[in-house]
Amino acid sequence: MIKSILKYFSALSIILAIMSTSCEKPTPEPDIKPATPYLIKVPKGFPTNFKIPSDNPMTVEGINLGRHLYYDSRLSGKADEGKPQTCATCHLQQFAFENGTGKGIGTEPGAETHHVMLPHINLLWNPGTFGWNGGTPSIEADVLGTILNPNEFASTYEKVEKAIRNIDIYPPMFEAAFGSKDVTVDRIAKAIAQFVRTQISSDSKFDKRLRGEVNFTPSENRGLVLFTTEEGADCFHCHGAPGNPLMTTHLFYNNAKDSIFDTAHDRYSITGSTRDIGAYKATTLRNIELTGPYMHDGRYQTLDEVIDFYSEGLVYSKYTHPFMHKLKPPYGHGAELNPQQKADLKAFLLTLTDTTFTNNKKLSSPF
Repeated sequence: MIKSILKYFSALSIILAIMSTSCEKPTPEPDIKPATPYLIKVPKGFPTNFKIPSDNPMTVEGINLGRHLYYDSRLSGKADEGKPQTCATCHLQQFAFENGTGKGIGTEPGAETHHVMLPHINLLWNPGTFGWNGGTPSIEADVLGTILNPNEFASTYEKVEKAIRNIDIYPPMFEAAFGSKDVTVDRIAKAIAQFVRTQISSDSKFDKRLRGEVNFTPSENRGLVLFTTEEGADCFHCHGAPGNPLMTTHLFYNNAKDSIFDTAHDRYSITGSTRDIGAYKATTLRNIELTGPYMHDGRYQTLDEVIDFYSEGLVYSKYTHPFMHKLKPPYGHGAELNPQQKADLKAFLLTLTDTTFTNNKKLSSPF
């Protein structure tokens, strides 16, 4: 009898324990709002085949975070050492996100970049220059490379993460963009890349003409013909055929500047292919009025000097790219433009200036 009673109460206690457990309210999950998808509006006439990494989709919150980081001079992780630096140190909006003076200066004394700065214009359509740690080239990889590059931030991932983590505004912004407050260099690179992909220039006079909103002057029209024909200035092979609004092929060329080459920092230093000796990237000609000095080493200060070079200053070598066909003997040393043609070509190049881009408040500093 006693055993039966004990068994009864034992079973009853188990049932009550189960009921008590089942009635407990579960711990609520943190109420984290998903990031808001951002849809890129492709300008009329622009390519639609851009690629956004699957692990870094564009979001409103990610772009906002990237914009803050792009302009925050504490990003280098060395501000407490008296060496503040961020993307906007060398990429200034008034110069179409180039620096307007030539080579960039890193955080260390004398740490000048090997080449003049390239502008951040329409990089949505550029896959990136370098793969980092053996990865695929991307804007994200370029950001990571900038952090470690001895001629740029000359910093470490740990310093950068610590600096940003200790700034009150950022952990909540990381949570809004990525779902948690974790500040990592990978997320920093992703956020900045998202912002950079919004730096789209598409409202120059050239664009307005493509949209049928304005007409070119006779001089600008003649310059366009010179730009897009082999019989003229023959610019389009490297900077985009007619109808290519990007004004670059994103490729690398030896454009006959020299006959003796510094191969330590040209494209050959990356690929090891002899066809890349003396080759440098053909940057976009958009906003070219604002992005001097020109050439990889900044040797030319004005557009007039650049036009003179392509007209009669080419220097032949066996590494010169075949597109520079007006150079090879017996053809001479360039396009051999007369003064009126030079003026017309310059008039066309000036139609590529986009003041909407350089004054866009959505691309300016949020601070």
